[in-house]
Amino acid sequence: MLMPPPAADGAIVASGDDAPFLAWRTRELARVEAAGLTYLDYTGAALYPESLVRADADRLTRVVLGNPHSLHGPSTDASRDLDAAREAILGFLNGSPAEYAVVLTQNASAACRLVGEAFPFGETSTFALTADNHNSINGLREWARRGGARVCVLPLDPSLRLDDPVGRLPVAMGPSLLAFPAQSNFSGVRHALSLVDDARRRGWSVLLDAASVLATGSLDLSQVSPDFICLSLYKIAGYPAGVGALVARHEALARLRRPWFAGGTVDWVSVANERHQLTAGAHGFEDGTPAFGAAGAVALALDTMRAADRPAWACHVLTLTARLLAGFADLTHANGAPRVRVHGPSTVVDRGGTVAFSVLTSAGEPVPYWDVEARARDAGIALRGGCFCNPGCAEVAFGLSEARVTACLDALGDRFTVPALAACLDGRPVGALRASLGIGSIARDVDRLLAFLAADA
Repeated sequence: MLMPPPAADGAIVASGDDAPFLAWRTRELARVEAAGLTYLDYTGAALYPESLVRADADRLTRVVLGNPHSLHGPSTDASRDLDAAREAILGFLNGSPAEYAVVLTQNASAACRLVGEAFPFGETSTFALTADNHNSINGLREWARRGGARVCVLPLDPSLRLDDPVGRLPVAMGPSLLAFPAQSNFSGVRHALSLVDDARRRGWSVLLDAASVLATGSLDLSQVSPDFICLSLYKIAGYPAGVGALVARHEALARLRRPWFAGGTVDWVSVANERHQLTAGAHGFEDGTPAFGAAGAVALALDTMRAADRPAWACHVLTLTARLLAGFADLTHANGAPRVRVHGPSTVVDRGGTVAFSVLTSAGEPVPYWDVEARARDAGIALRGGCFCNPGCAEVAFGLSEARVTACLDALGDRFTVPALAACLDGRPVGALRASLGIGSIARDVDRLLAFLAADA
């Protein structure tokens, strides 16, 4: 069952450093309190502020928008909103329009695909990706191999940080791409962005996954200069869902070779002559009709999150993360054995508010994450369970043998399930639990999770 609201009038009781943040939480996330929900999946999606959706609903009732691929009034109004969305995204990253273009996409995954399918991979190319990557990056290896490129993986150390990535990155011999996340969606580790310039000096193009870091962190393109950046708006503000972006240096975008075309990306097409001409720049990558109804909400969403004082919230999230990590360390069984094992750093140095962990028995054996996730759901606590679309981090965190995993995957075939894989691996963990904090989190959220784990048998 869901926990009841904290008070009959819906008020939240302030505790310690929460006090400055409670007014915003009460005003913008009243629905969370009304549901008695402890939301700890901000890495999965931010929670949209209620004022944001009210303001956007008001906007939509006052405008008439049409397909932007026409020239009538509703069409030009939609085009204006799309241009404003691109400008707002670039401004949020402190990027210069003289250096960067913004391609509007459905989400970060779609932005990654645009790079992978069009990057000029060849037999002299290398695609380097870190073991810590979302599957939206991992999947690009298929495009690289199709182009004849070599694929290499930069490893992690036991704390799930990159292990000497610069020393392992050779000078690029052909068109080569390095892809890594600014912040791990598995462990919360924030990787050193100095790797961007180090790689570019060695001749690499760099794709930076900024989807997780922008939840509470920042990316300043005047200080670090990736060739490509992917992001999703729902990770930042919870709304609008279905809008993401590929932010790309102009010269990097010009090096891409699109394998196809669609409506909205061409100047002209001749069916009889089997010829076409792609539109130059960002518009040549925006397939079909963009989300013109949602585009007008982009600047509104980013402005709303700025007004919430993101730097203050970022400090608050770090404080709550320290509280969570300390609480995990204090959770023990009657025999003194730890109840929780953290996967990744046990401090808040160079990390965000994402913490992966396993629950342990008194004998030190991992409890299946799906069992804990289900009990947490019944208690009104929203946790994420699994490998979080980041199998590379999971393989390192759980010490999984490549040969053993390969044998199990081959043996299971179409009968694959997560519990079946765990059984084949003699009960070794194949997934974890993830608690992630964000703009809207308070100390009580952390304390409810710790109390639940302390009481969970």
